[in-house]
Amino acid sequence: MTLRIGIDLGGTKTEAVLMAPDSTILARARRPTPHQSYHGQIETVIALVAEMEATAGASGLPVGLGHPGAVSPATGLIKNANSLCLNGQPLKQDLEARLEREVRMANDANCLAVSEACDGAAAGAGLVFAVILGTGTGGGIAWQGRPWTGPNAIGGEWGHNPLPWPRPEWGEVPGPRHWDGQHGSIEAYLSGPGLARDHAQVNGGGLSGEQIVEAAEAGDAACNASLARYEDRLARALASLINVLDPEVIVLGGGLSRVSRLYRHVPALWDQWVFSDRIDTRLVAPAHGDSSGVRGAAWLWPA
Repeated sequence: MTLRIGIDLGGTKTEAVLMAPDSTILARARRPTPHQSYHGQIETVIALVAEMEATAGASGLPVGLGHPGAVSPATGLIKNANSLCLNGQPLKQDLEARLEREVRMANDANCLAVSEACDGAAAGAGLVFAVILGTGTGGGIAWQGRPWTGPNAIGGEWGHNPLPWPRPEWGEVPGPRHWDGQHGSIEAYLSGPGLARDHAQVNGGGLSGEQIVEAAEAGDAACNASLARYEDRLARALASLINVLDPEVIVLGGGLSRVSRLYRHVPALWDQWVFSDRIDTRLVAPAHGDSSGVRGAAWLWPA
């Protein structure tokens, strides 16, 4: 395998990298994502591939794409994407027709898991679960460094499960209605907007998740309490995951993964719910930061 290209098709930005055989990143580029235009997103990906190939001085390079949602095994169309314009579209077929080559694709959270399992914070681990805590709450699985999607292409879609062991005193029964129509889902609590909604319900005001974290770190008692509730919910949600998958490593991604106290507080809490006498699962930050997912897209073509 020579050079390969990774693309991360995000809701607000699309990023591309040119990766060497030794996984060194040789070039990087970002463009805003035209989030309401399917054809605009196709053109953005095509332009970024052309930019990476111009830098490489080569054409026809392997392309891996991380994207929201999944490719339906039944129809070949995108499903479950929170970038709604992608749903029902033949993204893989359209990109392959334009690029005149195979394009390997995986859910963006699966790409994060693959990146960290191959040469990141979970290197050497057999089973890795990746969580994206951002505008949404995604989950992805890497087994032996490869993405695990399952027969329904929903492997890792943990954020759409209900928040386990709900606390009625915190208003978690039935919980907020989510965009998928269900009440009390993990994503409704653990996304950045979910943190902001919970804080506003208890305290009023319109602080964002990022502002709540900053205020908590500065000593604001109300924001600290909101972040403590968030940690309790994350611990419960991850405990249910450990009880099912028992991963060696859980790696966090997304904006809220930069909250350093999560890595201390959440493992100290989750033993209340994990069905084991000892918990060796590690909760870690991504070694490759916010750009780990785009590296995982390139890793869909192993060196």
